Amino acid sequence: MSHTLCLSRQCLGLETRIECSIRPLASGRGLWTLLCAAGLAGSQPTAVRVQGPFYGPRKAEAVLEAIARNLIEQGYSEGTGPYIWELHMQAELRKVNSDQTLLPGGWQSSP
Repeated sequence: MSHTLCLSRQCLGLETRIECSIRPLASGRGLWTLLCAAGLAGSQPTAVRVQGPFYGPRKAEAVLEAIARNLIEQGYSEGTGPYIWELHMQAELRKVNSDQTLLPGGWQSSP
């Protein structure tokens, strides 16, 4: 599975968009995170969320697949066009990485 996903849905003339991306964390311990941004197409995201950490990209991919299946069941389809909220997710990833360094033991120390 790809490490990025864009889904969209038309409702009442508005396009709702969800972009997701799996990224490695800066800890160097093999931890990955899933970032998702959601909102109306053509505007700023109304929400940016983070899930994880996950031990390895395969675990994060499994969560992304489950989210995608659920959203497709709700009427979303794969979106087209460029990823427009990449910078918002990158900023959130920087926050997560800086939060890790503030914790004495980092994030979780066992799976």
